[in-house]
Amino acid sequence: MAVGSVQHLKGSPGAFFGACPLVKPCDRNILKILHLAEEMISLADQGDADREDVGCGVLYGVLRDTAYKLKKMAEEEKRSHQEKGWWLQEG
Repeated sequence: MAVGSVQHLKGSPGAFFGACPLVKPCDRNILKILHLAEEMISLADQGDADREDVGCGVLYGVLRDTAYKLKKMAEEEKRSHQEKGWWLQEG
């Protein structure tokens, strides 16, 4: 798993974000957004499975839509940082 990937963050975001000197603060924030978006998608999926009325379905739909929008924007910003050479890579 590559450092800087969202998969690398799963399970230990607090430890990763606070202790990774190889990641610039602006890049760390993008990684946090990517992690939060994944958490939002997961919560929306779980909420949809557990919901008992239409109102909750609307709420989880808005959460999911917002998560995908944030994820797309953060991925675009990450690519932009990589193209500019700002995104620090391990190794």
